[in-house]
Amino acid sequence: MENEMIEKIKGSIANIESKKNRIYFFVQDTRGNAKASIKYIYDMALTLKNEGYNVIMLYEKKEYTPVSSWLNKDYDMIEHQILEGTNLAISPEDTLVLPEIFGFIMDQVKNLPCGKIVLSQAYDHIYETIAPGASWFQYGFHKCITTSEAQKTYITNNMKNVSIDVIKPVISDVFVEPTLPPKTMIAMVAREQREGLNIIKEFYNKYPQYRFFTFKDLRGLSQEEFANSMKDCFMSVWIDPTSSFGTFPIESMKMGIPVVGKVPHMVPEWMKEENGVWIENPLQFTDVIADMVQTWLEDNLKPELYTNGKETASEYTNMDNFKNEVVTLFSNFINKRKEAFEAQISE
Repeated sequence: MENEMIEKIKGSIANIESKKNRIYFFVQDTRGNAKASIKYIYDMALTLKNEGYNVIMLYEKKEYTPVSSWLNKDYDMIEHQILEGTNLAISPEDTLVLPEIFGFIMDQVKNLPCGKIVLSQAYDHIYETIAPGASWFQYGFHKCITTSEAQKTYITNNMKNVSIDVIKPVISDVFVEPTLPPKTMIAMVAREQREGLNIIKEFYNKYPQYRFFTFKDLRGLSQEEFANSMKDCFMSVWIDPTSSFGTFPIESMKMGIPVVGKVPHMVPEWMKEENGVWIENPLQFTDVIADMVQTWLEDNLKPELYTNGKETASEYTNMDNFKNEVVTLFSNFINKRKEAFEAQISE
């Protein structure tokens, strides 16, 4: 091996040892809207930043809205870079973390010499932007991080030769049980706004006696506003059939708010018969909501809905476990690359 190449490899090893190697996280611009999938990425990035890693968030366009508009300002500590109009500096010791929704970028970065990781949170985005017949492996993405065992199984059956690790999202400590009794309000989160509106309209039409109940659409709020708005609600309604995890139901459970939800196509492992009211047939939604309303008015909701919900939520509140899993995964991934560099110069 030529001396120049050996020196470059030694430089890569030295950068890893001093944590000068870069970890790039490619992220979507939320345009100021709270989005659990983006918080998950930023939680990873901030964890690594606090451990001394050189973390950089990548945005496509200059006109992006900082996540501190809906998360706290701690996340502004992380360096941010723009791809538009710039040449991205990527070295062999660096790591690029790319959400599956940016599959179209995989072909553009397949020849980069860095380590590559897919971050998959939504199974319905996996094939959305990659070419027909293409796989992550052929683009050089041999590792994947996902949020649930159910999605891991799906990816295992679809993307061969890719190692998959599950790191569960952690629910923020801003979601706390209210100290005051709830009002006649129902929190609602629907992936498609029209689905939520249709349920509200049908409910008021079929059950006009309950028109004094108010549905609160929580879209567009900061995380703190979101949590504060939920404190007034006695029930949450969740409609996201293509979700592969679902943080809103767990946030509700953590706050002691019973959940009525549509069973998604990919059933997450936290969803159990006894921790919520889960509906298979969406045509029954308004009837189930009305039954919950009447039962709550009679102060007769099952105590198990509250206790089992809180027990479920407790599995997703340990930030220390989350941090340990993130640091261990990235440390192992980077160290394996270091070992590969060392093997090259020892040949």
